[in-house]
Amino acid sequence: MPRMSKKLPEQLKMELETSNVVFHTGDWQTIEVAEALREYAPVKGVVGNVDGEEIRKSFPERLIVELPGLRVGITHGHGKGKTTEKRAMDTFKNESIDLLIYGHSHIPVHKKVGNLTLFNPGSPTDKRKQPSFSFGILALLDGEWQLSHVFYDTKE
Repeated sequence: MPRMSKKLPEQLKMELETSNVVFHTGDWQTIEVAEALREYAPVKGVVGNVDGEEIRKSFPERLIVELPGLRVGITHGHGKGKTTEKRAMDTFKNESIDLLIYGHSHIPVHKKVGNLTLFNPGSPTDKRKQPSFSFGILALLDGEWQLSHVFYDTKE
């Protein structure tokens, strides 16, 4: 936002209504996006490769969030060489994390590599070559953390 969408999609806003925290993997483009998300819940995020100085002052390049029984690493995943996934993994190669959430490619991913869960939520406003827009949900259900994607066809 605002290049690919002028407002938060309705599908996303519905899920934000019940959120306790919002994770953002970068490419905010404007600080107003963070402010719009903060209307729903506290925001934890990182800077992306298209973000300007104001956002770089507000968010780190990498972040570790401690949740009950889950250590989450968040990064954008941009850089030179390797794949987005490998760059994201390298960002935390000397850290012990359970879940790695990254962005940059806008390609939804949910898989395990060894003991590490990798998750790319995709994008709620810029699907690029993907068939659908998407975002992710991390929920604690019956004492276990569960991840899922939400896919939808319109960003309105």
